[in-house]
Amino acid sequence: MEFPPDQSNGTEPSERRRVGLVYDERMCKHSTPKGEIHPENPDRIRSIWNKLTSAGIHQRCVIFDAKEVEDKYIAAVHTNNHINLIKTISSEKMASKRNRVAARYNSIHFNEGSSESAYLAAGSVLEAAKKVAKGELNSAFAIVRPPGHHAEESEPMGFCLFNNVAIATCFLLNQKELGINKILIVDWDVHHGNGTQKMFWKDSRVLFFSVHRHEYGSFYPTGDDGSHIMIGEGAGAGYNINVPWENGQCGDADYIAVWDHILIPVAREFNPDIIIISAGFDAAIGDPLGGCRITPHGYSILLKKLMKFSGGKIIMALEGGYNLNSLANSAAACVEMLLEDKPIAESVEVYPFESTWRVIKAVREELSAFWPILADKLPEELTTKVTLQLQYYSSQSEDEYDDGPNSGDLEEDVTIPLSKLNLSEDVDDKVTTATSSQAWRSELSKIHVWYASFGSNMSESRFLCYIQGGQAEGMKRPCRGSVDKTKPTEVMWKTVPHRLFFGRESTVTWGPGGVAFLNPEINNQEKTFMCLYRITLEQFNDVLLQENVRTDTSSPFFDLNALDSIEYEKNISLEALKDGWYHNVVYLGKENDLPILTMTCTHAHVEGFKSGKIPICAPAKGYADTLVRGLVQGKQLSEDEAVAYIQEAATKPL
Repeated sequence: MEFPPDQSNGTEPSERRRVGLVYDERMCKHSTPKGEIHPENPDRIRSIWNKLTSAGIHQRCVIFDAKEVEDKYIAAVHTNNHINLIKTISSEKMASKRNRVAARYNSIHFNEGSSESAYLAAGSVLEAAKKVAKGELNSAFAIVRPPGHHAEESEPMGFCLFNNVAIATCFLLNQKELGINKILIVDWDVHHGNGTQKMFWKDSRVLFFSVHRHEYGSFYPTGDDGSHIMIGEGAGAGYNINVPWENGQCGDADYIAVWDHILIPVAREFNPDIIIISAGFDAAIGDPLGGCRITPHGYSILLKKLMKFSGGKIIMALEGGYNLNSLANSAAACVEMLLEDKPIAESVEVYPFESTWRVIKAVREELSAFWPILADKLPEELTTKVTLQLQYYSSQSEDEYDDGPNSGDLEEDVTIPLSKLNLSEDVDDKVTTATSSQAWRSELSKIHVWYASFGSNMSESRFLCYIQGGQAEGMKRPCRGSVDKTKPTEVMWKTVPHRLFFGRESTVTWGPGGVAFLNPEINNQEKTFMCLYRITLEQFNDVLLQENVRTDTSSPFFDLNALDSIEYEKNISLEALKDGWYHNVVYLGKENDLPILTMTCTHAHVEGFKSGKIPICAPAKGYADTLVRGLVQGKQLSEDEAVAYIQEAATKPL
């Protein structure tokens, strides 16, 4: 361990904060198979290290060596199969299989340096945590890659191979001699820390806090996991806190408001022994994947507020961050704050967005039963102070970090989905994928089915948004439409013996309020109106994709094999769309010898609705009006009858 020289003009080194840094060039060996351009690349950690060294910050820190993690510590959070995969993926015998293995996972790439880098990243975070817990360091920053917070128990995803923070957390809790009994994990990466959340879902020793873009489940890693209603289970109920942004562009004022009105009050009650930060800097200004607006000064404020807990024992582990300039500046600002070299104002002179206050209120209400300090209503004079959220911005400058939070020259919110960044295929693979995509479309375009709608798609103008693109009355955002934009060749109506109900609390398309679901179980006591559209199986796949908020069209989700088997299986849950709300395709019989298909939730989700784990929620007026319009224009019911039909479905117990 290399200690910094004493440059304190008489101050003893023991009186100064000992801030550890770990960086190892070997972690740069992990990259795309043939060096293809990718945002999660070796220059990320190099840019941070170069910034720290050029500014002389590293000289005031304690530099310690990276170490590879031992399998026994990884096994606390990952399966043996997962460990063996990452351990062997860079071996020579796996070279020919590497790209195919990577293609099985979500936004993952491997090369001959991946194994060593992953072991060093996890080991370095663990080593940093151990040194802080032992008191050898006051705090530490592990400048590591690949990142970790998306990695789940049995699979890598989202650029993450091992869950570095989870491994270190379990190590601290299991080493009883360290005296660490309660750990606060703060994940400020712009993407939800799905892997970390699942690993401590039932554990009251770990308070997991994640603030992230969610946008009703449409932002990576998509689905419900990042919702504010995901609060933990069993002993861990109330110890999982998600703050899901409804939009991009959130900046210093928005994050500080969340700290002041959610995280800090709860942290004070929880009283952690140590804090680990999943320090992604992709919410920083100018990040191509994040689309948010935190400045280096803003990160300093967030960190300063956390340093008041656990005696300042904080471990920062690098996660995301893909604009090299903002990444380096933000990381350097945090290291300087850990050194406590200078005082800092802990507030900013701008206000949060109106949507930020809405999210804060929802989170406080959801958690108030577990943390009574959140039960108090926020003063109206506070929550009415808002910043107008602009839709488009023009500045492309990378040198605007000192302009202050949410300053006038804001960048356009144009972000790249992680699902588009799986570059493990070589050029030939991509050509093959494109060709196969055209092949399945050509094949399925010749097959017709009836798509049966029970929700907003009963209104033909709304359904055509899924076919031709666009936005119908009441919708918050447009649909991109299908590749084949041909209108349905026939439209007809029928009723089915299934239960219609409304659930979930909000969607990206309609905003707050429940949306329609059909219980896949037949019940002859029930009657639900269905509008049937005759479309191609290719178009049906594109509707599936849009209903489940996905973009990958390299292969069909519901192919000819599925079509052949569904008449006997009655419903097929599509694994590739499992995070979506409508991934269960249900067979409803035939009409004119064509199969009638709809898409809804699974039987398991119905049980979740019944138990209250997934919220039952009445539809908002705009969404309900669309259903009424469809039923009336389809000449199935009068307006009064349609309103009563929806009211009954929304209020009748499941």
